[in-house]
Amino acid sequence: MNLAMNEKPLLKVNDLKVHFSLTEGFLEKEVGSVKAVDGVSFELRRGETFGLVGESGCGKSTTALAVLRMQPLTGGLIEFEGNDITRLEPHQMRPVRRRMQMVYQDPFGSLNPRMQIRDIIGEPLLVHGLATNRRLFRERIDELMDMVGLLPDMSDRYPHEFSGGQRQRIGIARALALEPSLIICDEPVSALDVSIQAQVLNLLMDLQRELGLTYLFIAHDLSVVRHISDRIGVMYLGRIVEIAGRDERTICSSEASLYPSTAGFGSASRPGFGSNAFSAADRWRSTEPQNPPSGVPLSSSLPKGYGRLPGGVANLRVESGRIIVKSSGRIPGRLPSI
Repeated sequence: MNLAMNEKPLLKVNDLKVHFSLTEGFLEKEVGSVKAVDGVSFELRRGETFGLVGESGCGKSTTALAVLRMQPLTGGLIEFEGNDITRLEPHQMRPVRRRMQMVYQDPFGSLNPRMQIRDIIGEPLLVHGLATNRRLFRERIDELMDMVGLLPDMSDRYPHEFSGGQRQRIGIARALALEPSLIICDEPVSALDVSIQAQVLNLLMDLQRELGLTYLFIAHDLSVVRHISDRIGVMYLGRIVEIAGRDERTICSSEASLYPSTAGFGSASRPGFGSNAFSAADRWRSTEPQNPPSGVPLSSSLPKGYGRLPGGVANLRVESGRIIVKSSGRIPGRLPSI
């Protein structure tokens, strides 16, 4: 998708942090913290899809919830449609949430089993006071169901009467009800069969072309993210450790990526992977989130020649549009922190 690079970002996230306290004892004394999101920064332009990939527990979903202001922030800045929403009160966020919606991972758990599909899809319209006419309300529900490939006469059914792929289409229809500009997709196809995954991904791409939507697409499968994204960011231990266009070899190829976590995902996303899926990143050692390495993220498992940068401060230079670590007398590596 062609994007105007001089256009003002729809969403701008700068140094986003979400920390959770660790306590012990009867008095719940604070003994530490888990830095679920620790300094994440990225921008999203209108009509773009930014893919966020990483292992389970790396902070992807927490980042999404923080962007929506559904998770309290420890620090950072969030700008949406040119407005700072970082410190807005709940009643001030209400009109903002009409413009940003979410598609959840579990297509069944995100739907109320006691409600008919008509009521599930139409609930956002009722909450925001947009259902002022019964006839127009029903017409809008029928329109939304048709947009996601469901028959309007299914609207009186309940969630258990649908397949997993159909339920996710219902979730997408609900997200579209308020005509948002940004949709956050939190692993929307991870619970679906492979053939159904392709159908849902193609539906999202068709809707993006027709409605000019912008996606923040979260997944742990690099091949899925590559299929739909314009740019891809890799998260590890609460930080974005590498970012590039989907066609750049550093993200697409486990051999080309110099960052162990990206190399691991590149190997694991290939068909037929087995016990040697992470052979391209066999130096990758997992780290406890309560005790992350100092300096460059994952520096403790970088290959020899990268060096460890003390105190979390890296000596950097920009080369061919990519951030590079300056390491005197050693092989420079792509820095990962963007």
